[in-house]
Amino acid sequence: MREISGRESVVIVLKAAILALIASTIAAHAEDCPRKDTLGTARILTVDPRTYPRVGTQSFPDTLPLQDHEVVLTFDDGPHAPTTTKILTALSRECVRATFFLIGQSATANASLVKRMAAEGHTIGHHTLAHADLKKISNSAAVEQIDRGISADEMALNGKATTVPTTPFFRFPYFESTPALLDLLQSRQIAVFGADFWASDWNPMTPQQQLELITGRLKAAGRGIILFHDTKAQTAAMLPDFLRYLRENRYRVVHIVPPDAGTPARSGSQQSKSQ
Repeated sequence: MREISGRESVVIVLKAAILALIASTIAAHAEDCPRKDTLGTARILTVDPRTYPRVGTQSFPDTLPLQDHEVVLTFDDGPHAPTTTKILTALSRECVRATFFLIGQSATANASLVKRMAAEGHTIGHHTLAHADLKKISNSAAVEQIDRGISADEMALNGKATTVPTTPFFRFPYFESTPALLDLLQSRQIAVFGADFWASDWNPMTPQQQLELITGRLKAAGRGIILFHDTKAQTAAMLPDFLRYLRENRYRVVHIVPPDAGTPARSGSQQSKSQ
């Protein structure tokens, strides 16, 4: 029998490690999502605000380190019971994790839905107290909108009012920021999310029209952070078909989490930490 060289043994070990990683990822995904032929969540991406303080190419120069055919699903302005419940059900059926940027007033009015989001593994971000355009009000009023929104979200989620968010992810209403507010959030280590493209679901259209619009933009972009609104009936109606489109066209959903939540237990998928 030929003696195996040191270099060959290293290659064998590396191959075994890769196969073990693939096997554990598949096994964990199967355990997390017992239904066959679902889209699933491909991996977890831990987003550290110190490394990625501002992301989303529609607003900022940088975005998340996504590979081709990888998408991050985000929803704004909820929760709104008639539509958010349908969206959560659609995500659950496909074993997909998303990020919800909540309005504080809506979180207060729908605390049980906020808890359901968290219980189902979704990430809870923040979107001010009342969806004010922070560029059109004073800096002090804008800071109050941010802090009161975070506090309301935290009360709904954890039963404790605090301006220190469990998940330090924030999105400006209308994507309207100011340099002073951006600097403030960065100093507080709160990541600001824009988007790479969106469904334009604030415009009236049929679910089929919205599906054609967003799939066309996805084909053009190839990857990215996608913005939807879970308050829109057309989005709730369109989402099952969109998730099916992702599955059939081999797109992969990436679930974003903050550094202290990026553990494999949160998802049956491979973890990927940003450094």
